[in-house]
Amino acid sequence: MATESVLEFKKASLSFGDKSIWKDLTLSVAKGEFIAVIGSNGSGKTVLLKAILGQLQLSGGAIELLGKPVANGSRAIGYIPQHRQADTGLPLRAKDLLRMGLDGHRFGLPLPSSKTNKKVSEMLEAVGATDIANTPIGQLSGGQLQRIRVAQAVIDNPQLILADEPLSALDLKQQGLVAELINSRRQQNGAAVLFVTHDVNPVLDYIDRVLYLANGQFRIGTPDEVLRSDVLSKLYGRSVDVVRNQGRIAVLGSSDHDHHDDEKWL
Repeated sequence: MATESVLEFKKASLSFGDKSIWKDLTLSVAKGEFIAVIGSNGSGKTVLLKAILGQLQLSGGAIELLGKPVANGSRAIGYIPQHRQADTGLPLRAKDLLRMGLDGHRFGLPLPSSKTNKKVSEMLEAVGATDIANTPIGQLSGGQLQRIRVAQAVIDNPQLILADEPLSALDLKQQGLVAELINSRRQQNGAAVLFVTHDVNPVLDYIDRVLYLANGQFRIGTPDEVLRSDVLSKLYGRSVDVVRNQGRIAVLGSSDHDHHDDEKWL
């Protein structure tokens, strides 16, 4: 029996002027699948998510969500943006941010309801944030705020979760908590996950496949199939070493003109 597909890339290409970001990307993302999206700065990871969100027009090919062309504002998608600290003067509370995940698509001011309040309370409990429900988001720590953003993205039970560097600027403990939270919501609701990251190690146990972007090209497969010296050397067009040590993976020599680090832990 065929696996149900949530997202389909059909020879999708994206260019800015003469620069090809990625070309002829063909990929089927199954229900419940966890895919890590990896690549150097400028390789097109974030713009890939924006194209899925319907915010960027492709140069060629197509992207389909649940069998239909992607469109801006789909409620089937839960989006976790790159981590950034909120304005300390913003009066919006943690529970208000969650409520926006349910009512934010509607015009005008959302009306409180017992059903909405119950879902917000249940989600706060699920992410261990009941005690900060009334805290202004500008006063939350990085880890607390990111847990609330994850909760906001999944509260409406999306069929696809897009996470754009959700672990950046978090310490190792908070990285583990946020990664586990996203994976647990995937397991509970069967949502597919596209997880953009510079460091694959915190989510290595959850990953089904890796989508590696570099030089306008891509490779897709399991971590063992893609995160190999021969595969990445061919992708980058130069020698790249993949080192495994105590369950962690490091890619050496993958820097390009946008990177100044010769060694990058994945």
